[in-house]
Amino acid sequence: QVQLVESGGGLVQAGGSLRLSCAASGRTFNSNAMGWFCQAPGKERVFVAGINWSGGSTAYADSVKGRFTISRDNARNTVYLQMNSLKPEDTAIYYCAARRAYVRNWSRGANDYDYWGQGTQVTVSS
Repeated sequence: QVQLVESGGGLVQAGGSLRLSCAASGRTFNSNAMGWFCQAPGKERVFVAGINWSGGSTAYADSVKGRFTISRDNARNTVYLQMNSLKPEDTAIYYCAARRAYVRNWSRGANDYDYWGQGTQVTVSS
């Protein structure tokens, strides 16, 4: 079982930066692939970034490539999403997600993740 708690969201002007954190509890965190998803009002939850169990493999949505960076610190049971050059269209609730234990590779599909945090709001003003 993995429990996830996101933090770091807020209001920022276009062009600014935020760093989201996702603190995980559970003995198997080091074996879980992780992902970040976002959901804007009236829209589906979509993939933002994924990272494998070791941090050696990452993936990004085309819309954030070159601006966002996903990373993890397994010693701290934490996954991060560094968000730079933010745009108003990045406004959404951002969710951290974990795949089940020992599924070590990321996926772009929300249905492939078994554990979800409560989400953190990111609002980018123009």
